[in-house]
Amino acid sequence: MTYAIQTESLSRSFGTVKAVDRLSLNVPTGSVFGFLGPNGSGKTTTIRLLLGLLDAEEGKANVLGFDTKSQADEIRLRCGSLLEHHGLYERLTAEDNLNFYGRIWHLQKSELNERVKGLLADMGLWDRRHEQVGKWSRGMKQKLAIARTLIHRPKLVFLDEPTAGLDPIAAATLHEDLSNLTRREGVTIFLTTHNLAEAEKLCQEVGVIRNGKLLAVGALDRLREQAGGPRVKITGSNFSETAISQIRKSEQVADIHPENGKLVIRLKEATEIAPFVSLLVQAGAQIEEVRKDNANLEETFMALVNGSEEKAHV
Repeated sequence: MTYAIQTESLSRSFGTVKAVDRLSLNVPTGSVFGFLGPNGSGKTTTIRLLLGLLDAEEGKANVLGFDTKSQADEIRLRCGSLLEHHGLYERLTAEDNLNFYGRIWHLQKSELNERVKGLLADMGLWDRRHEQVGKWSRGMKQKLAIARTLIHRPKLVFLDEPTAGLDPIAAATLHEDLSNLTRREGVTIFLTTHNLAEAEKLCQEVGVIRNGKLLAVGALDRLREQAGGPRVKITGSNFSETAISQIRKSEQVADIHPENGKLVIRLKEATEIAPFVSLLVQAGAQIEEVRKDNANLEETFMALVNGSEEKAHV
């Protein structure tokens, strides 16, 4: 496997605040990687370090085969980025904005014309290409800003909270456009967000950061296992406290609790659940449904973050 991004013990402080604390990370080439964390957790600082816009105090980072300290210009030539500001000229039309950026990247006229048309069509903006961008909604501007980051066919794109401030419909549309573009372009995307539904929809792998420290990284299924094993949700009534206590004592059970009229058993690992159901029935429970599933990303995220807080207070 090849990696678009590799870091080793990367660190950066601002005064007494450790914004990024010994970050070691590998991002596979061609993947959509989600970097999750609360506001102020170090996500944007990490992007700036990877682009060579900030110098690391400790550690090292390699992006697209180049060292961030000595070869930052080579990295930025091959990357696209959408950080805090969309970078659009609001008095220009959508088409003129992309043409302007394409010329900055020294694209030939024939290539640029084809690229502008393709990106505007892909983002659903072709019919609005002659309109001034300043008259557009925030969602449309964000679509154009993403097209702007892709104009020079970068190998790696950094998107910092790309749907922040968008309404749910605009965000969902942007998700679909991003998914289509990444499949077609084959680009690696490093996406920072605290929108967990967004990460679950778009990302093959995620990393969770809090207070500058990487808490976990990997495929979503692996993180769910790390935060806690599979769950069993039992719908019914007359759940005996005695039976619940017996189940709780099992070595395979991490937790058992009522939730919205259901009994939820969180397992340490995959195991046979029939004995638990049988125990409840023998104790008088009326069982309507037994369903096994995994924690969603929000539950996984909260388990990891809460776990880090508990360790910090030990």
